[in-house]
Amino acid sequence: MGEWEQAQLAVLGGLMIGVVFGGVAQATGFCSSGAVLDVVQSRDGRRLRAWLLAMAVAILSTQLLLAFDAVDVRKSMYLRPSLNVAGVVLGGLLFGVGLILAQGCAARNLVRLGGGNLRGLVVVLVFSVAAYATMRGVLGPGRVALEDLTRVEIRPAGVPETLAGVLGLDPGLTRWIVALGAAGGLAMLCFASAGFRSSPRNLIAGLAMGLLVTAGWYVIGALAQDDFNPTPPASLTFVAPLGDSLQYVMLFTGMKANFGIALIGGVILGAFLTAMARRRFEIEGFGNQRDFLRQLAGAALMGVGGVLAMGCTIGQGLTGLSTLSIGSVLASLSIGAGAFLAARLAAPQRHAEGGKVTAT
Repeated sequence: MGEWEQAQLAVLGGLMIGVVFGGVAQATGFCSSGAVLDVVQSRDGRRLRAWLLAMAVAILSTQLLLAFDAVDVRKSMYLRPSLNVAGVVLGGLLFGVGLILAQGCAARNLVRLGGGNLRGLVVVLVFSVAAYATMRGVLGPGRVALEDLTRVEIRPAGVPETLAGVLGLDPGLTRWIVALGAAGGLAMLCFASAGFRSSPRNLIAGLAMGLLVTAGWYVIGALAQDDFNPTPPASLTFVAPLGDSLQYVMLFTGMKANFGIALIGGVILGAFLTAMARRRFEIEGFGNQRDFLRQLAGAALMGVGGVLAMGCTIGQGLTGLSTLSIGSVLASLSIGAGAFLAARLAAPQRHAEGGKVTAT
């Protein structure tokens, strides 16, 4: 298979996965900020359990890809031996706070945009600019300096290999013990709730999102791989692809589409088609000036934080965790801590204003 055909496969695969992602998220309300706010505001953990189920499915199915030599996820960026500890922790906290302020992570705002929500458009644009400025723009030197100051070598970079070294066990066996333990534990936590078991939309959301992560690994790591010019396997993430997509829109004739850019377009398209089919497409704007400023700040924090943390709720919380990476565990915990902290702090203001913070 030639290079052109492989590039086309990557773009087509990204588009198809994006369409399914956008459609499922639009139909089920799969949303990280919504999951956190449900727990904090109304003690409803069903959407949070949908996330945990997605994690369990992504971990188990991704490890199966590795076991059958379909994709060697150990070569992905998540398992690099160099880890910027301060960047991952600080970036995760910033991203977590930002997703509450912006009423949704980057992926959720793409879904909102597909449903006609103009707030999603503003959040996506500001997020993209902030992310690109942190990756390659005016904030880049500061990011590089932080990484140089706090970079540590982690060998090995995976949880199973680290445990195997400490306990003197076989790495392959330990990987399966960790994978089955993590996936099984998360699944048990999900299905322990009768409310979750009786919620088809959350069950479908968790299963679908976890499998889409694995589909991404397979498209990039197997179908679109060039044997003569191999690239590290990757899967779903929205930080770098959003920055690349913004650049692609501006420099169309000087760039080629890739998996990430196609994924972004597919999510918007899938959300749009599903919203139209459900008769839920509606043009919406900002409620007031305070709402506008809050979501603007949230988008900027997510853009900067996502680059520092090397991923978002999807990129680290699902894709990264599926590799059993130590860095992804640290980033995911930091994002969760930032989100729950911001949701808690928003509660007094919510009561003072007589309303509630929402993320649909």
